[in-house]
Amino acid sequence: MTGALWPSLLEPRLHGSDDLCAVAADGVRIRFQDGRELLCGASGLWNANLGYGNEAIARACADALRDASYLSVFRYENVYARRAAQALVEVAGPEHYGRVIFSTSGGAANDLVMKFARHHHALRGDGARKLVVGLRDSYHGLTFGGFALTGEQLGQSVYGVDQRLVRHVSANAADEVTRLMDQQGSRVAAVVVEPVLGSGAVPLTPEYVRTLLDLRDRHGFLLVADEVATGFGRTGDFFASQRWPAPPDLLITSKGLTNGTQAAAAVLLPSALAEPFDAAGDVFVHGETQAGTPVTCAAILATVEEMRRLDAVAAARRLSALLDTALADLVATEPLVSGTTGLGCFRSIRLRTPDGEPLPQREVPRVVAAIRDAGAVVHPSVNGVQILPALIYTDADLAELLECVRAGVRAGIGVA
Repeated sequence: MTGALWPSLLEPRLHGSDDLCAVAADGVRIRFQDGRELLCGASGLWNANLGYGNEAIARACADALRDASYLSVFRYENVYARRAAQALVEVAGPEHYGRVIFSTSGGAANDLVMKFARHHHALRGDGARKLVVGLRDSYHGLTFGGFALTGEQLGQSVYGVDQRLVRHVSANAADEVTRLMDQQGSRVAAVVVEPVLGSGAVPLTPEYVRTLLDLRDRHGFLLVADEVATGFGRTGDFFASQRWPAPPDLLITSKGLTNGTQAAAAVLLPSALAEPFDAAGDVFVHGETQAGTPVTCAAILATVEEMRRLDAVAAARRLSALLDTALADLVATEPLVSGTTGLGCFRSIRLRTPDGEPLPQREVPRVVAAIRDAGAVVHPSVNGVQILPALIYTDADLAELLECVRAGVRAGIGVA
């Protein structure tokens, strides 16, 4: 029976299903209302990078709630936010970053950077720069700004999302973005890219990143790395853009920022980008009630410390190497798997029908459900499924995940 809860992005016929209602989670396992305990192959919603139930993060949150309850960064500061901002600057690179603006979600943070870029250029006497460029098949959230920037078609027109000041170009197509900049570069405020596209787990090529950096130098827009999903060790570095030849102007982090325990996001930027605001005494008009609160920032600080204690970035690299081998074997031995994409512990498994055609997108939910029946939780991808194991996975956990995927693929596509 359907209850009061309206869950996100779930077909109405599945509302109220006990096999989809989680009751507890620990380590890399989730227990559901129907009594089953399943292996999590998605790190929650790509955010519990260190697994569920981390004691240090839980204690830090409890202490902050008791000692400071609610304190904001709305016309005030608080010491938790100051400490968390400094910790983020240190892990991202203090030689480049110097300031942090807190938000509450990846979508809201994308709204924030679009506003910031336009305001920044206006203060520098270049108010005509209003366009923001994103990539086709990208995902930047479902708030109205982030939804406009999202390059995956998810019904923007139905909701009246205003995309008049947004342009989309194809990922890894250097000629296309170069042509756009030649035509409209003087009007572009920012280019926002995911180092690995969330829809389909497609990494930006080194050549494409170099093109974006060169175009930034030539045309003067701000380059934004949306690392909502790729941050906190997910791709084998603390942030994926740390492997770029030069850093982005702004970096967005969320998901792994608190190991999934709080509604939190942060935007990192160089101190130099704040100078036009400082010189004009101008206020950047953005604020969120729950941004930068003591409990949120305590979770950020504890997560950063746990990343260090667990040497999670090194663990991610090790797990990534295991995934390389395991996924290559899956492609070689499973006829229904056509290939894989992704980077580090952020992978997509592309599927095909028995006659060799790409698995239709409408049939992907059936495969996801079959993998769940086999014992693991994964999420849909383009013509297949995504797997994003927690960085604390053991070899046995990874082997179990791949066996569940193999069994679910065969059952979901109708092969005995």
